[in-house]
Order: sequence, then C-alpha cells, then structure tokens
Amino acid sequence: MSVYAVWKREFNLVFHDAGVLIFFLFLPTLYPVIYTLIYNPEVVTNLPVVVVDKCGTARSREFTRDVNATQAIEVAGFATSLAEAREAMNEHRVYAIMEIPADFDKQIGRGEQATVPVYYDMSLLLRYRTMLMALADIQIAEGAKFRAETIDNLGLPAEGVSAASGAPINSESLFLGDPTQGFASFVIPGILVLILQQSLILGAAMLAGGSAERRRLNGGIDPMIVDAPPTATLFGKTFCYLVIYLPLMLYLFHGVPTMFNLPHVGHLGQYMLFMLPLVLASSLLGIVLGIFVTERENSLMIIVFTSVIFLFLSGLTWPRYGMSPFWRAVGDLVPATWGIEGFIRMNSNGATLGQEARPYLWLWCLTGLYFVIAYLIIRYRRARQRRLLAASQTAA
Repeated sequence: MSVYAVWKREFNLVFHDAGVLIFFLFLPTLYPVIYTLIYNPEVVTNLPVVVVDKCGTARSREFTRDVNATQAIEVAGFATSLAEAREAMNEHRVYAIMEIPADFDKQIGRGEQATVPVYYDMSLLLRYRTMLMALADIQIAEGAKFRAETIDNLGLPAEGVSAASGAPINSESLFLGDPTQGFASFVIPGILVLILQQSLILGAAMLAGGSAERRRLNGGIDPMIVDAPPTATLFGKTFCYLVIYLPLMLYLFHGVPTMFNLPHVGHLGQYMLFMLPLVLASSLLGIVLGIFVTERENSLMIIVFTSVIFLFLSGLTWPRYGMSPFWRAVGDLVPATWGIEGFIRMNSNGATLGQEARPYLWLWCLTGLYFVIAYLIIRYRRARQRRLLAASQTAA
C-alpha cells in the first residue's frame, strides 16, 4: 500500500506541474522530430568550391568539369590568384579552394604524378569529410583515365588497355548500420537515448526542486511527501516514471526511426526490454541529482551542464577507446553511455539482447548503484524531517 500511495502522489505531482509535463512529455515528443528535420537531407551536396586554374589547358578544364560533375562539389567560380580565392572563402561564399598548378598538363603528359592542392574550410567536419571522399573518388577515376590514355598512345591492344587502366585491387565499401552515409542515420539513434535520459533527469530534478521549496516554506517539512519507507518511496517514484515513459519509449525507439526512414532493423521486444533498466537508472540518477536542486529552476542548470558532457562521454562523437581511463570511468557511470552503445547495435545492426549482454548488465548495475545512493539520501532526509516535526510539536 505504501508503494501505491507514493506512486499515486507522484503521479498527481507530475500531472499538476506544467514544468515537469514539459520535460516528461513535450521534450521527448518534439525534440526528436526537430533534431531529425534539422539533419535532413542527410547527405551534404553541391558544396561550393573556387578554382584557381594556373594551367589553363584543355586537360585542366576537363579536370575541373569532372570535379563539378560530382554530387558533392559544385564549382562556384574561378579566381585568378590564391589571394582572390581566399577572399571568397573568408566571405563564406565557398568552402574550399582547388589550385591547379601551371605544370599540371606537362606532368600528366610526361607520365609524372601531378599534385592539385586543395585548401579546406575546417569549420565543419561534415563538409570536410564530404569533399575529401569526393576528391578521393575523382583521384581514382582520373588516374585510371590518364593511364588508359597513356597506354592508348603507346599503341597497345584494346584488351591490354582495359586490363591496365583499372585499379590493381578493387575495393567496395559497405556501411553497416548507415547504408546512406547520412548524418541523421548516424547520430539520431544515439540522440534518442540521450533525450530519454535527460528528460527523465530534468523532470525528477524539477520535482526535487519543488519539494525543496515546500520544505523552506514549511519549516523543513514537505507536506506533499507520503510518509513511507525509503524503499517504498523509491519503488513508487520509479514505477510512476516507468508508466509514463513506456509509451514514450515506443514512440522514441520505434516511431521516430520508422517515421524518418532511419536504420531500424532491431526487434521491438528486445530493445524495449533493453531500455527498461535505462529508464530505471535514469530515474534514480535524477533523484540522486535532485539533492543539488534547491529551486525548481536549478534543474535547468543541471541539464545544460551535463548534456554536452554526457554526449561526449557516450562515445557518439569521439570513440571511448580514445579517451583517458579517467573519462572512460566517468562515462561508465552515465546510463546513456551504455544505452547508446547497446541500442545502436540492436537498432542499426540487428544485434540481439544476448549479444548486448555487457551494456545490459551495466545498466542494471547502475540501477542498483543509484538505488542505494538514493535510498541513503531519502533515509537521511526522512530522519531529519521527523526530528523537525517532533521538535515543532514539542514547541507547540
């Protein structure tokens, strides 16, 4: 009965608090849609480039046309010097400068290796990656074409030309989990997990802030708290959050990927079961962090301070094996770290729950860890509240 009383009281507090409803319902509902729309279309195309053609021959103009014919790059114009080209880049009219040297045609004609310097704007890594891959493909294609011309000029048979013009080893890239090489397909599955965790922490922290404000107004006593054992309090609170987030989990991890055609090959039942300890661990982490919240608005500071840190610690933008042991250990204590690792493999690569046993067990370990910490915090506060209540009754 104590668990039910706590659950009922927490449910009432949630649905009578507009701020908590924003974090529990509107944030996980709207943020995934906004994020995914921002990253669509997923692939960067027609990046403007300025060409400094110091060669001015038919071959250099043909090379420029081949570059312009790619999906990723668009030749936005020509410059007579690097200084003029840098001016266009400084004004952000172009994102790269391609300089064709004066001896480009002669080097190709002599069978030597020609060098075409390209100067990139590194302000956005996605643009740099797209241009680099496009120019690498052009390099391979142009090299094969020039070899074919050279062999043809030597008068070799046609079969010899076709054999020698190709690359010695053909390679084929298969992008598992992200076949379109799209940025949304890469980042959104992980962002969904982080949104779930942060919205839970925000809501639980704001509820803790509301409790702290009520204690200040009532001599250290929160009249809205159910007088129940700490264990029953924790079970009631986490069960309340779990009931609220079950439909949101279905929306986040099944509805959003389906809606935007993101990679989605995992089994619904398995990754929903995988996310169960993530919700519990995040709820308990929010209750633990609530000790630092003295006012409702302070919960916003927690989310602003931790969101970017949790994103980097998860390994989504930088691999965890490249981090120092200290930061890997800090990342191990964040539920979203293991949630992102397991969910991406299950959702994008079709892994089973058994194959993701390690992050799954880590999530349950974090659930147990934060349960113990939250238990000790609630036990201390209840004992202190009882002492204050007894002192007030004695004084009366």
